[in-house]
Amino acid sequence: MTLSPIDRAKFAAAHRAAAMVEPGMKVGLGTGSTAAWLVQCLGERQRDEGLRFTAVPTSARTADLAREAGIEVGDLGTARWLDLTIDGADQIDREMNLIKGGGGAHLMEKIVATASDRMVVIADASKEVETLGAFPLPVEVIPFGWQVTRMLIEETLVGLDVLGRETTLRMAGDAPYRTDQGNHIVDLHLKRIGDPRQLGLVLNQIPGVVENGLFTDICDATVIGHSDGRVRVRQHAGGPAEEMRYDLEDADNIFTEIAE
Repeated sequence: MTLSPIDRAKFAAAHRAAAMVEPGMKVGLGTGSTAAWLVQCLGERQRDEGLRFTAVPTSARTADLAREAGIEVGDLGTARWLDLTIDGADQIDREMNLIKGGGGAHLMEKIVATASDRMVVIADASKEVETLGAFPLPVEVIPFGWQVTRMLIEETLVGLDVLGRETTLRMAGDAPYRTDQGNHIVDLHLKRIGDPRQLGLVLNQIPGVVENGLFTDICDATVIGHSDGRVRVRQHAGGPAEEMRYDLEDADNIFTEIAE
């Protein structure tokens, strides 16, 4: 079965990032479609090369995928500190600020990323933007009094450098969406975020807010994939990019295995 151009780009990024994992490492594994490709690539390395490492997943979904791929799964409490976290992103700006949380796992993703020596973000090229904000910013809130928390968020946005202020409660069918921790998510439709660092700090001071999806001063490198197999690796914001190209036949083979 042939992959879509977006999936081929995600595979290329995941394939390059999987090569960064070394034997014996403790590695945080993110959540989402690109991270799912990473898990499959790491499973291939285990089967083909005998690679052994311990994974600390950022969601129940990723943990299940890792176990299915034969990867040893640990937890952050036992691992204490990680060598590397590899995760996706919904948006990435030029300063390597991120919006994450489209999959609802940004709380665990941020905890795992900040407990790592390095965080590497993998994504297809469509996730790179000049300014964050077109993708809704997820804010995880506790269920108790979430309506009041949402109101406080909306009032706070009035004084901040954003273009839009609409908020919506994320739903799962007819019921509010629940994170792995049992919380709700309020998505902020801001259109443009002028100062991601300030916004992230202010949001987290609001009672009832658990964590927001802005990742600032956390990402250390980006691995950006393209549908033709090209991959660009940037080791720090504003730094030069290393480019390579992969044969994407392996992507179609892995996809067939997943589908089966």
